[in-house]
Amino acid sequence: MSTEISRVDEGHLQRCVDLARRALEAGDDPFGSVLVDADGAVLAEAVNREKSDGDPTAHPELALVRWAIAHLTSNQRATSTVYTSGEHCPMCAAAHGWAGLGRVVAAASAAQLAGWRASWGLPAGPVSPIPLTDVAPDVVLIAPVAPFDAHMHEMHRQALGRAVR
Repeated sequence: MSTEISRVDEGHLQRCVDLARRALEAGDDPFGSVLVDADGAVLAEAVNREKSDGDPTAHPELALVRWAIAHLTSNQRATSTVYTSGEHCPMCAAAHGWAGLGRVVAAASAAQLAGWRASWGLPAGPVSPIPLTDVAPDVVLIAPVAPFDAHMHEMHRQALGRAVR
């Protein structure tokens, strides 16, 4: 699977940024993800619903894993791509690996997200920001991807401002 970013990849990443904005506007943290088949067709989309659902595991990446297991063959999963606004947390990375999904293209890396939180004086999250490839070593990860990471930085800053009001 390619590690180069194409215009198609950029279009899917833009959709993730748009989905993250939708999550933020709904009161959730800004995360959005898209599952795409080997031909570039969108199969499923998801937004973060942790606050909306009252479920701290309601991550969009995990929702896509569940969808893929229910609807795709193992070969289709292996040749798919998950585009996401932020690199998978360890829970989602493990699920991605167990499901046998293909590459991940993330606007922002886990290291960036952790660094932003630290720079804003926020406590570390409840789970260590372990790189996806440390959890699922066979998964190809492309992250971060400019300028989409800058858009996500701004959205996470907006989410912080909303949280302290």
